[in-house]
Amino acid sequence: MEVNKQKTMMNFKYVRIQGQELAENTMYAKGVFSMCWQMIQNDVMEEEDADLYREIDDWFAENLPWPPQCKGQEKVVCFFKTENSDEMMKMIRPALWLLERYNHPYFLVYTNTPGEIVYEDQYQVAVKVPGFLQIDALQESWSPE
Repeated sequence: MEVNKQKTMMNFKYVRIQGQELAENTMYAKGVFSMCWQMIQNDVMEEEDADLYREIDDWFAENLPWPPQCKGQEKVVCFFKTENSDEMMKMIRPALWLLERYNHPYFLVYTNTPGEIVYEDQYQVAVKVPGFLQIDALQESWSPE
């Protein structure tokens, strides 16, 4: 994963690492931290790998501010800022390795429009999760057959 290369090619402001499953409180895709903790709580990870993740999480707890909205379990999701996320992405790589090791799918979502920003610090933003889901009708097939 070459974040710097992707970042300069596309010039996105924010990146989020998320999975396929939805968080119950936000109905939004779970982030990398939630996915790893879920694997530990469900006894999916071997103890050595769980210890590795706990070290990663401890580093982030010391170096990444905890948005008050997250502490209050408000309906927000966080995105790293790409302009200065090199250190954060370097430290999160072992967690991505753990997700891959246990065949847990994840996605890197790059965007310039994450939503309504309700918190911002040097490394991240927290945005409100929309209060509704918009479901559009299926468009007509463009297939020639």
